[in-house]
Amino acid sequence: MRREILTTHQKALQVNLDAKKYGTFAEIGAGQEVARWFFRVGGAAGTIAKSISAYDMTFSDAIYGPCERYVSRQRLEQMLHHEYDLLIERLNEKRGAETTFFTFADTVRARSFGGKDECHGWLGVRYQLHPHSRPNQILLHVRMLDKENVQQQEALGILGVNMVYAAFYYSQGPYMLLESLLDGLTAERIEVDMIRFTGPDFAGLDNRLLSLHLVQLNLAEVAMFDPSGDTLQPSEVLYKKAILLERGNFRPITRVNLDMLEKAKGQFMSDPLNQGKQVLEILEMTMHNLLNQGQVDPNDFLERVDVLAALGKTVMISNYAEFFKLSAFLNRYTKEMVGIVLGIPLLRELFREDYYVNLEGGTLEAFGRLFRNSIRLFVYPGVGEKKRVVGIHNIELPEEVKSLYQHLLTNGYIEEIRTEKVTDIQFSSHVVAQKIRSGDASWEESVTPQVASMIKENGYFGWRQNGAPEQTSEALIGINGAPIVLSPKDT
Repeated sequence: MRREILTTHQKALQVNLDAKKYGTFAEIGAGQEVARWFFRVGGAAGTIAKSISAYDMTFSDAIYGPCERYVSRQRLEQMLHHEYDLLIERLNEKRGAETTFFTFADTVRARSFGGKDECHGWLGVRYQLHPHSRPNQILLHVRMLDKENVQQQEALGILGVNMVYAAFYYSQGPYMLLESLLDGLTAERIEVDMIRFTGPDFAGLDNRLLSLHLVQLNLAEVAMFDPSGDTLQPSEVLYKKAILLERGNFRPITRVNLDMLEKAKGQFMSDPLNQGKQVLEILEMTMHNLLNQGQVDPNDFLERVDVLAALGKTVMISNYAEFFKLSAFLNRYTKEMVGIVLGIPLLRELFREDYYVNLEGGTLEAFGRLFRNSIRLFVYPGVGEKKRVVGIHNIELPEEVKSLYQHLLTNGYIEEIRTEKVTDIQFSSHVVAQKIRSGDASWEESVTPQVASMIKENGYFGWRQNGAPEQTSEALIGINGAPIVLSPKDT
């Protein structure tokens, strides 16, 4: 469904002119930029019951209760619940029969004078779509990328208006709601790296699909989920953690994938830099891993994530095809050691110079940025031609990168994962997926019993009872509503 893109002024005025909508604005940090829009366009008396800004910590704690961090999801939810409950308590009897109440709140750290801290914030709206109904709630985390405080304030005001407007007018189309958040803005000014919908009007909606859509729309570079399926805000999860990350397509996750991670973790934890530290394990898929003829199949995506969640894994989806960009993202939030787990084929790809032609410094710049901080590659050996074991010391690379590669080996940037038995690389996820779709029962040898059970119980990855091949005549509907037709190699 196509939508008319309105200006910020038009959106604020339309909300103000709707006599049914009445609520409270509570804003901490960067001024009262959202409420200001509703005041300046006119008609705010019909919309705003109260506008409040408790900047002082003592005042803030007295109103909302104590909080460890003031720019946090915890503080935002305290604000939303307190102000919304107060609104209902004071006004429900008087005008609840004809009013849909709402509370908008934000808590933000904008650019300070001479400051270099991360500029970010939490925004939320708690609202009714029908009088006397239970409220819905939308939470999001935003990174503000403008260099000047005034520009950040302006962007925050526009985003807040977009959020309030979308909550009321696009709740029946949550993907459209996401797309509307940057109306009047660009991804160079605002990054929305976490969003979460709850409430009666979003029953059955999977927040993981919405988070994936954020990455598809380039509103965010990364989406993260915990084993329960809840969406995570990256900076809160990654902050000051030692991180061990394995990159793959995990369709499905195989014994080899799990062995790589388990053995790499043993070596990672034995490093003196990581003694006694909490290590966060992440399984990461790039958007490229999820694409099928340029589209993403949401069912396939959820199948992969569900299996990983059942194994207790934290999952990341990213737009970082290049390793040096992934490294920069992780180093934004932690200075602890980061280990990236990969196999010989991916290591070989990493040294292809044609990947770095758009960098002024080419391959040297890419690897300089990749290993800028405490990054180490943990490489799982594989089986090459004539069943020869290939590891980090006998891998064949182009002559022009051998000196660079030797430098990285000598200085400990690349470490081989020690394993008693090297598994044939043909046990890759791609090969296993082909066997599942074709009805070849030998696929079960390549995954753990738990994973095999999930696949068969739920019909994941095209598995069919009695080995019947997957039927591919019907198109799948992608997350953006476009049809997805399976390619010949997938049938």
